[in-house]
Amino acid sequence: MRSTFRLLAGVKPARYLEPFAPTGLTGLVTHPSPRPTLIFLYKSTLDKLKAFPESSVYRQSTEALTRHRLQIVESTKPPGFDAWLERVKKAVAEEPERFASLRRPDGTYAAFQRDDGSDNPRGEEWDGESIEPTTEGPARTAEEEARWHQAIEDSTKPTAESDFYTSQMKWENEPALEAEQIAEIERQIGAGLIEEVIQVAEGELKVVDELYKTSAWEELSEKPRPGQWSYFERKTE
Repeated sequence: MRSTFRLLAGVKPARYLEPFAPTGLTGLVTHPSPRPTLIFLYKSTLDKLKAFPESSVYRQSTEALTRHRLQIVESTKPPGFDAWLERVKKAVAEEPERFASLRRPDGTYAAFQRDDGSDNPRGEEWDGESIEPTTEGPARTAEEEARWHQAIEDSTKPTAESDFYTSQMKWENEPALEAEQIAEIERQIGAGLIEEVIQVAEGELKVVDELYKTSAWEELSEKPRPGQWSYFERKTE
């Protein structure tokens, strides 16, 4: 299995995978937050597929696969997830206007990674040592990155003379999945390492955009000649 590549790459077996550590695949490093990233990508894909006709074969097949993989990822919750979610809900309820820009179309909120080192989602085994990336590779999509930075900037600007904030808005990062949980997701999806699954999800999101632009579900403007595709048909005895 692909997961053995991590061992061959010199990654020591541990409760948690080390972010940005080698995966054993050239140019691909361990993703720091695969669960929220995949959920974001899958939900974005499903939202965009709604613009396709329900009769579209591409929409039907892609929706089925995406929903299946989304269910696998969402059903796998990291240790401490429920307590984290309650803290997030409480923070949003106290100041909903400050977090409005992070709200997703489905009513959930995009997770924000704290940069001050005060959040420790990896439990007592993690020593808190700062981790530097070993190679290039975005932890978030460009759209997420832009939204997060804009949200932080907006949250520190007063909107009226009576509005003021003494500290920068902070969003507690979702707890990390354990290594065994990631391995189980990889086993259920069956498409390689979870980093490869993320790459496929990113590619699918781009494909949806391109197919929508070209209205790929419509009839061909130039009809195929009679018998043009007959050699692809299955021959029966």
